[in-house]
Amino acid sequence: MSNNKTKASGSFMDKINNLTDTNLLLMITIVIFFIMYIAAMIFQGGGFRKPQAFFDLLNANGALIVLACGLSLVMITGGIDISVGGVTALVSMCCAVYLDHMGGNVFVSILIALAIGLAFGAFQGFLVAYLDIQPFIVTLAGMFFARGMTTIVNNKPFNVANEDFSKLKMTRVIVPFMGSTNRKGDYIDAYIEIGVIVALLVVVAMFCILRWTKLGRSFYAVGGNRQSALMLGINVKRTRFLSHLICGLLAGIGGYIYFLHVGSGSPSHAMGAEMDAIASSIIGGTMLTGGVGNIAGTLFGVMSLGTILKIVAAAGLGEAWWVGITRALMLCLFLVIQSVIMSRKKKV
Repeated sequence: MSNNKTKASGSFMDKINNLTDTNLLLMITIVIFFIMYIAAMIFQGGGFRKPQAFFDLLNANGALIVLACGLSLVMITGGIDISVGGVTALVSMCCAVYLDHMGGNVFVSILIALAIGLAFGAFQGFLVAYLDIQPFIVTLAGMFFARGMTTIVNNKPFNVANEDFSKLKMTRVIVPFMGSTNRKGDYIDAYIEIGVIVALLVVVAMFCILRWTKLGRSFYAVGGNRQSALMLGINVKRTRFLSHLICGLLAGIGGYIYFLHVGSGSPSHAMGAEMDAIASSIIGGTMLTGGVGNIAGTLFGVMSLGTILKIVAAAGLGEAWWVGITRALMLCLFLVIQSVIMSRKKKV
């Protein structure tokens, strides 16, 4: 009997050891997210038990999901990009000024957002990949530049009154059979914002690129070991450039999703968004050392961070310092988990 237990436990540990770092970290992130959310439903009750609470979590973090996908991609290649929050603010302000002050149309405002993101991604990617400047320094300069340009475009916050934009902003996708009844007995449909649909499409696209394309394998190879990637015939410089270019594009898309959610322009928009994106990527299993990461994990990383902050707020601890402390503790927890997994893999 004991031999059977030993074999069973041994086979289970063998399965764990045979998991790749990426899949093991993804599994841990998903399990922790569901434990937190179920615990919130049990102990906090109230709104957490309604399906709309989960959808509101997506609605509030649609832009962050896209930004975190871009950060995950860059981090997989062994880089970093801390300019995405500034780019988000710049996109919001430029689109707001164009729509509200210049009487522009929504389609062109989307093109403006994509152009801003691509411009930042291309320029920063060139400096990092072809001039071999440290990505932290390059993107730090990009963050300062984007924040400064946001203030130059307009230094006062204002809401956008453009009619077409307002219609797009108020567009809701109804989720069938997930509604709930309020205290008055009225049935209210569950919904998600249009930006969430875009964010989830980005997740699917990025997941497919990293999982099933040659370019995706190149990102992992470059992040794992650049010299080995070079020996395999991978164009390391081009791969690093493309990672920053795609990250910039996603910052433009995320910026417009953020703009759709808030419906305004302000120099203070998306403050700290780059740090939230980095934290979400790490929680999702992406390692700062490169070569390990999963876009599905990034999605659950964003959701995990959003859930724990929602729990803190529901507990009446909504002050800024409690939010910061909670973020720090959660980030430290996942960094310790990553460290333990990597040390275990080395022993095996």
